[in-house]
Amino acid sequence: MFSFKNEKAGLLIFSMILLVSVLLFTTPVSVNAAAAWAPYTAYKVGDIVTYSGTNYECLQAHTSLPGWEPSVVPALWKIATGGPTPTPTRAATATPTRIATATPTRTVTVTPTPTRIATVTPTPTRIATVTPTPTGIGDYPTWNSTAVYISGNRVVYNGIIYEAKWWTQGEAPPGTSGVWKTIGPANPTSTPSPTPTSIGTPTPIGPTPPPPPRMYVGYSSTWNTSIYDLTPANIPNYFTHINLAFAKPDTNYARGSYAFDQAIAGFEFVEGATTNNGQKRFTAQQAQDLRANIAALKARGTQVWVSVGGWSYSQGSAWTNFNAPRVVDLALDLGASGVDIDWESSGSIANKLTADQFACTKDGEIKGIISSLYNEIRSRGVNLGISIAGWSTGAYYVKGTPFEEGLVQWGSPYGGTMYRVVKDNGYMINHINLMSYDAGAYYDPREGYESYRAIYNGPINMGMEIAPEGAGGSVLKLNAAPGTVYDAEMLTGVNNDASRYYNVETMVNYIKYKGRPFDGFMIWQIWKERVYAPAPSGAASVNSAGQYVCRNLPLAGDPNQAVPNLPKLTP
Repeated sequence: MFSFKNEKAGLLIFSMILLVSVLLFTTPVSVNAAAAWAPYTAYKVGDIVTYSGTNYECLQAHTSLPGWEPSVVPALWKIATGGPTPTPTRAATATPTRIATATPTRTVTVTPTPTRIATVTPTPTRIATVTPTPTGIGDYPTWNSTAVYISGNRVVYNGIIYEAKWWTQGEAPPGTSGVWKTIGPANPTSTPSPTPTSIGTPTPIGPTPPPPPRMYVGYSSTWNTSIYDLTPANIPNYFTHINLAFAKPDTNYARGSYAFDQAIAGFEFVEGATTNNGQKRFTAQQAQDLRANIAALKARGTQVWVSVGGWSYSQGSAWTNFNAPRVVDLALDLGASGVDIDWESSGSIANKLTADQFACTKDGEIKGIISSLYNEIRSRGVNLGISIAGWSTGAYYVKGTPFEEGLVQWGSPYGGTMYRVVKDNGYMINHINLMSYDAGAYYDPREGYESYRAIYNGPINMGMEIAPEGAGGSVLKLNAAPGTVYDAEMLTGVNNDASRYYNVETMVNYIKYKGRPFDGFMIWQIWKERVYAPAPSGAASVNSAGQYVCRNLPLAGDPNQAVPNLPKLTP
């Protein structure tokens, strides 16, 4: 009950009540703050996230992975304009309060009519019934042939729990590639993971996330080049990775020293090369400039990895004394995204038995290198990937498989030397850069690819080597000869000349139509014609090969960009 002493006071108070009613029943538009980007998260087109103080908008639906931060993957994210999109909050529409008209008397006693508050009935859309997730073993979803699984995901299939070791889709557990690890039988007494139920019309969660973007990896030799060559202006934007070649396997690099010279790190840039007049050393400014160039490439969307080994550094005891902690220190100080292992240690002899007994004499060395690096990275909790340079015939010579000696067109003394590390330690490896060259005219790069694909479920990048360098003497052409069928004469067991299939066109068509959607390409190397010699007449060049792959695979990026003609530098 309210008692008004005079008309003016009553009208003033009624006005205040009306204003309060308007404020109570009209909720202002709220702006949702952008969520922080996180790995292993499903994003859809248009999602807004924040990363390093900047808002980004999702360009294509995907499940994020470490190394796919918005600032380094322009194919997936762009800088958002205007910040996050406001999401208006539905305000309840209030029925206007009925205000009694005061009769002008000395005292008016007003009994207010109760305000009619509109009852808002929620629209029954996509409201999931949430059941607490059980914690017992067996509480995992059933394997789905269309779903994408990444390392650590668990599923139930035929009453058994399996865990994915790396990215996979469509391969039912236990599979044949080694991607699934058996955990144990599902607990029949535990409550299975609930299937969300919807009130009203069910709405799909969303499309299956796409596979990782295709890669285009370029090895960047450091000899006869400068640290100032490594700028976004000199490297086309369709290169997704640049591998700095090469660091020493047995480096004694000290964290924070920035000693990137040849004597310590192994890099042969003119600023830090070993010369006849002594060892050149990086100045503090040069070390900072190298790190700044790597950061600029990464910000542009091109990752820079440290490639360890190569032929020169793989001889003697360098790999026997592989120093994983120091290699990780070097990669971290450079601001690199990963470490590439280019293990080219000769003398490993395979027994050529069946898959369960197949072994080579240096399996322990290469498996120890990969596992020690993997464990070092994990123990520190740092974000570094691992790749390997796969030998051309490194997965050959396994008895009882299509790649047994005599069933492929050509082998080599080192056939199968990468088999065990890929088969057994493949879950530690982010991708393989396949050296599908240097094996002569009888070697078929498509068969090399298939031999690795049979034992590895992660991305494989087909390698191209720009002539004239090449241990086997083959010359990479750009286009296939008239009448060439890109997938003909596979695994014939006949040592016929396979050079007609060693061209960019055939390999691109094979990966595009016969490969997997996340397999890509690698080139040895981006400064090839600069530090060696121009490609011979009729051969593919660094730019023609890269531009062809970009246009026809295709790759994200501008196929008109080119590596400039820079001079060869002498320390």
